[in-house]
Amino acid sequence: MIIGYLRVSTGKQHPANQKDEIERFAIQKNMKVDRWVVEVASGSKSEKERKLGRLLKTMQKDDTLIVTEISRLSRTLTEIMGIMGKCLEKGIRLYTTKEGYTFDNTINSKVLCFAFGLVAEIERNLISMRTKEALALRKAEGVVLGRRKGSVTKTKILRENKETIMKMLLEGRSIGSICRTFDTSRDTFKKFRRSHAEVEEAFAFGKACRKTGA
Repeated sequence: MIIGYLRVSTGKQHPANQKDEIERFAIQKNMKVDRWVVEVASGSKSEKERKLGRLLKTMQKDDTLIVTEISRLSRTLTEIMGIMGKCLEKGIRLYTTKEGYTFDNTINSKVLCFAFGLVAEIERNLISMRTKEALALRKAEGVVLGRRKGSVTKTKILRENKETIMKMLLEGRSIGSICRTFDTSRDTFKKFRRSHAEVEEAFAFGKACRKTGA
């Protein structure tokens, strides 16, 4: 199945130009778009919170996904890499019409994915560096990152450190390591993770990166 994915950020924008461009691209490639998926959502919104996430779950091996620009998938490179990883893992071909990117099982595609992965790794390293600096500063200021006494629950501690936890997941830290950092059990962390979509997305991305070696 060949699917054209169209995304606009607001209801005032129209996806007609994207559709025309994808149709022209399909004609050049002797393809016919079988299905169109249109949604109004910010690119900063998690893939799992958009139609795109549900679409990727239903797509099968040898299906094709066409977008006008890679930024239609997401505004963040880390999430784009996660989406690309899912496509490669499931055997889904991905085309972008403006940049001319092709992601499939060819050598050129693998080289291109390696380049994207390298940039994503640099971004993760920068996040890791900023995270370590922020943690060191908080410790110097006397902020307790681990278990607290009294009525403050472990779940609340995790909520208060949500951004730090997301960065740790994105940089590939293990669940065990994170649980030790905040002195919490795996079950408590699992419940916290599943109750926050953005944390679940960071967990999924880190897992995908470890699988693809990005």
